[in-house]
Amino acid sequence: MARTGEQDTRTPRTRAGSPPSLLLTLLGDYWWGQTEPLPSAALVDLLADFGVSDVAARAALSRMVKHGLLVSTRSGRHTFYAMTPRAQGVMRAGAVRIVAFGAGDDADWDGRWSLVAFSVPEANRSAREALRTRLRWLGFAPLYDALWVSPHPRHDQALAELGELGVTHATAFVATCPELPAGALAPASAWDLDGLAELYRDFVTTWEPTYAALSKGAISPVDALVRRTALMDAWRAFPGLDPDLPRRLLPADWPRDHARDLFLETYEQLGAPASVRVRQVIGAYAPELADQVVQFSVLADPPGPRPAAPARVAAPAGR
Repeated sequence: MARTGEQDTRTPRTRAGSPPSLLLTLLGDYWWGQTEPLPSAALVDLLADFGVSDVAARAALSRMVKHGLLVSTRSGRHTFYAMTPRAQGVMRAGAVRIVAFGAGDDADWDGRWSLVAFSVPEANRSAREALRTRLRWLGFAPLYDALWVSPHPRHDQALAELGELGVTHATAFVATCPELPAGALAPASAWDLDGLAELYRDFVTTWEPTYAALSKGAISPVDALVRRTALMDAWRAFPGLDPDLPRRLLPADWPRDHARDLFLETYEQLGAPASVRVRQVIGAYAPELADQVVQFSVLADPPGPRPAAPARVAAPAGR
């Protein structure tokens, strides 16, 4: 629940690739800032491109209404869905975090670490799991089980998350790290940097073929839509894994920069053909809305939606 007077813009807990997660990504990528409701049939057809059944798609729509992300209306026998202000806030906060992630050089880092210590009863397992997820999203990791550390000054945000979860036995402090003897745990040891580097290299290996195929024009609109959504799902996992440590604490051959450049360029180039597919599907049910499809750009300044490339709107093949 949001604190009094604030809008809750945390992304609801959804599994990457699940129908609710796909819907959030699709709406954020192609319907950002729009208030007009979309036909439920169009949203169901878009999810069908990802292998989601009609039943699962409609269940996801109902779940998002329940969580305050969509509002439904009816006109005759047809149902329409529009994004709520909360959904717009969720997308805006998520987009800012994803685009900014990995962009800084931390040249002005003052060597201070934020630490939070807390005690959560073992019986309150749900709070423990939620807390771990939220702290990792803030860039913290466990130096010890109940002592979490971050190179960023986010201890106030961490304490707010603890408070929202009902964890009252907690404290926070800021400290510097002296030179440590051999065998002592440095704060950066809270993260498995070798494992993280391997994840970045796997990301590059997975997505370089898509980038190469784009230069040959070998990706269809449907394929572009599916790949672009999968690419975003893959990349947005990294802010919860990578604390964005200051460069002086990272290996010289740290692979994140290459992975980030690949993400930005591939995601951007997939946008035009992917938006063609979205226009096709929406235009089949509401032709007057097809021209309102946007293309979220991670390279725009500031990042945000821009008009999708015009395309002839046609009914989705085979549906």
